[in-house]
Amino acid sequence: MSKLAIVKVRLDREVNGYIVSCSSTKEAVVVDPGLPVEKIAEQLKGLKVRYILATHCHPGHVAGKDDLKELVGGETALHSADAKQFLRSADRYLVDGDELEFGEFKLTVLHTPGHTPGSVCFVVANHAFVGDTILAGGIGKQTPETDLRRQMMSIGTKLLRLPLATALYPGHGPATSLEREMAQNPIFRGAPAPR
Repeated sequence: MSKLAIVKVRLDREVNGYIVSCSSTKEAVVVDPGLPVEKIAEQLKGLKVRYILATHCHPGHVAGKDDLKELVGGETALHSADAKQFLRSADRYLVDGDELEFGEFKLTVLHTPGHTPGSVCFVVANHAFVGDTILAGGIGKQTPETDLRRQMMSIGTKLLRLPLATALYPGHGPATSLEREMAQNPIFRGAPAPR
């Protein structure tokens, strides 16, 4: 039985990049390839990169994608709505429900628009890489392209359907869990208790 390894890499602009790998096959996925790419590449020694994924296309989360691909290989992927909004290209454009395999694991794409039109979250087993859709104790900073109502709907219709024990790995700040955020995050004040 393979184990999932998760390494958090602190990048410029206080962005969290993540390396998610399969212990038996050494295949890996990079989530949010910001800068400097050397910090990410250093953590990839001994791993084969299958995918380089962006949760959204704000520069801190995607600026290193092409340079990282040149260094370590792998297929770049992001949601087409952000590709249009931010004039970014990729090898592959993601849609809700896509499944990407690496090693003995499968990563599922959840389209969670709001922070940006093409914000996505990536779920692997009981782990969710949530970008700026939700942070420990809050949500990602609002920018001109943020649609707060859509973001809250995405959280309610996509993330709240995950098991409460799901670990959340945000684009900024510490990791948390869905259960902890339901209990403590101010965005849930007045929300019905989970069943």
